[in-house]
Amino acid sequence: MFEFSSKTNLFEKRAQDYILKDVASPELYRDLFSYEQVPRVAFNYRMVPPNMPSEIWITDTTFRDGQQSITPYTADQIVQIYDYLHRLSGPSGVIRQSEFFVYTKKDREALDRCLERGYEFPEVTSWIRASKRDFELVRELGLKETGILVSCSDYHIFLKMKMTRREAMDHYLGIVRDCIEHGIRPRCHFEDITRADIYGFVIPFAMELMALMEETGIPIKIRACDTMGYGVTYPGSTLPRCVQGVIYGLNHFADVPSSLIEWHGHNDFYKAVSNASYAWLYGASGVNCSLFGIGERTGNTPLEAMVFEYAQFRGSFDGMDTTVITELAEYYEKELGIEIPPMTPFVGKNFNVTRAGIHADGLQKDEEIYNIFDTGKLLNRPPRIAVSNTSGTAGIAHWINSFYGLKDRDSYDKKHPLVERMKHWVDTQYDDGRVTVISDQELEEVFMRLLDEG
Repeated sequence: MFEFSSKTNLFEKRAQDYILKDVASPELYRDLFSYEQVPRVAFNYRMVPPNMPSEIWITDTTFRDGQQSITPYTADQIVQIYDYLHRLSGPSGVIRQSEFFVYTKKDREALDRCLERGYEFPEVTSWIRASKRDFELVRELGLKETGILVSCSDYHIFLKMKMTRREAMDHYLGIVRDCIEHGIRPRCHFEDITRADIYGFVIPFAMELMALMEETGIPIKIRACDTMGYGVTYPGSTLPRCVQGVIYGLNHFADVPSSLIEWHGHNDFYKAVSNASYAWLYGASGVNCSLFGIGERTGNTPLEAMVFEYAQFRGSFDGMDTTVITELAEYYEKELGIEIPPMTPFVGKNFNVTRAGIHADGLQKDEEIYNIFDTGKLLNRPPRIAVSNTSGTAGIAHWINSFYGLKDRDSYDKKHPLVERMKHWVDTQYDDGRVTVISDQELEEVFMRLLDEG
């Protein structure tokens, strides 16, 4: 079928006949995934057009995927973090949903307590396997939406589930129908989509779901899950690894609206953030994330990263309170004992700390020269100097002024005699063999001693 597109102002081919390819043996793409070697990236030089949706948002999997790699949260901790997410989301609800496990008494207690908060955002949702027993748990809790695991690669269908593609699709559709019949919105998690047969299974299955949605009037979401982090964004790369190709296929060939497409990525090849950003750019309204990227293996797409990606794309935070990100980082370290690597963007202890003297000199003159944005305003984290043998007098002067909050006429210049004496003390430390950064406590003691000496 051909029709005129109001988005591109072109006459385009829309629907095509994609029917289930019920193969006798699994398609494992051994030319791409040999297992004995690093997965290959192949190219066919086919390009798809960007298709940024009119609305984009973030969903949260901190309490689901995020719990699978750490000591499980207590119910109190889940409620506290959920409160933080609500504040971070802001009145516009940029963080739309948060998904919960429903299997243990503790999970259900936390879920109930979060529901009692009455927040519109993030909406409380759940996650289940494609089984009737799991579905009964969701039905008893009275949730409006649940995620359903619908693995879509032959690695899962043939090797794990021991089914054919037809058997898997029929099984999945049965669970989705059960959800709809009981008034629960289904969100289908297309597990391992970046190793799946896109035209032979993924799109035919998505088309069946869209037909079911049209029949029942109940929206059916599709979460494209890059379960192993194989997704790539290179122009002209081939399916199934091409992120923009996967999103384009769902949107254009299966006719899934952008508002019903969500991307869920992992960071096995350091691509979680770029892959999620491309999913937005090429037609997915939602990206699914966890706080600080904590999740299975190398983790998920960091939620805080996508907050700043959102603002870069939209030119606004749309009401999100980004200072909550710093509060969350402090909560995780102090209350949960989870150490965030110090160089982690936005939240690590050293993300805006400089040791280089030439950078310190720039910060002293104007912090915009060497700070990525106003971290004091947006994250309540002003830039800092860590004093070492490379800091110079500029670094020491900046440390004094920032540590004591000195500004304008009260601030110390790098040529001030006290600064030069502190610099001499620092140099002596390293001349004597020191190799570590000097702590704030040490610098404070030296500063006060030199100040008393006049």
